[in-house]
Amino acid sequence: MLATTIVGAVGAFLLVAGWLFVVDSTTAKGEAIKTGGLAGGAVIALYALWLNDRRRRTEEARQHLEGLRTDHDRSRVADERFARAVELLGHDADQVRVGALHALAGLAESSEKDYRQTVLNILCSYLRRPFELPLTAEADPERHRELEVRLTAQQLITKLLPHADLPDAPHYDLNLTNASVEYLDLAHRQVGQFVARSAKFYRANAFHHTTFHGDAHFTGAENHGRLYVHDSVFHGKAWFSNFASDDEVDFHATDFRGASKFAFGAYKGGFSLAGAKFATRADIRGLRVTGKRDLPAGWLTDLEGNA
Repeated sequence: MLATTIVGAVGAFLLVAGWLFVVDSTTAKGEAIKTGGLAGGAVIALYALWLNDRRRRTEEARQHLEGLRTDHDRSRVADERFARAVELLGHDADQVRVGALHALAGLAESSEKDYRQTVLNILCSYLRRPFELPLTAEADPERHRELEVRLTAQQLITKLLPHADLPDAPHYDLNLTNASVEYLDLAHRQVGQFVARSAKFYRANAFHHTTFHGDAHFTGAENHGRLYVHDSVFHGKAWFSNFASDDEVDFHATDFRGASKFAFGAYKGGFSLAGAKFATRADIRGLRVTGKRDLPAGWLTDLEGNA
């Protein structure tokens, strides 16, 4: 390419200089040579510009390939760390299991690859493992250590969910079917679909100021402590059918924007829906409420029919 450029530059010089001599014989020899030299120089300058552009594009391509290689290596390392952390969840030592949970959460927060929903699925799966609550002071120390692992999993779930006031946040799903939990705190968080069918809630659990973007299923769940669901928003279904509680359940100022169902529930402790808003008529067939209650207008008449 360089030889071709030199030949082209010489040709341009001879062509321009010769053309000036032929067209205008009065042109000074030095002027003709100068003009021809400019033409030849222009050819060389164009070649230099092309060469520089080619080098730039080559460097960009090299950097792009290097970036892809780095991303691949980073993704491979993250996948290996992920697999190792999942494997350690089955370790006998509770400290190792806690460390594995934190490693998974760290990957979900720092990795460019989107592990967050997968990690949340694993944390929920850990909580769905059979575990009897509440524990007494005389319970096996190993069970107390396992409870600490489970509480860590709950705290990490909360940490990985976006805050309720964060606009355009992704919606992550949680599945706590048959799980036994205490002190679960999802207050001021956003959730996609939430499933807690036949789950058991002990001591105190917080869902207040929570935004449920998907359907929420508490069907057949049990509450054996204080359950705070006030000032929350349910965009989809809010299913509390066959829900049984022997302690306080607070739904005050909650906004039910989808279909809601409390059918065949049994509330033996406090039950408040003061200031709650319903987009559609709630299904309260067979609902039983005893003890302190604060219900929407018209519900008392319907409940008398369930007696």
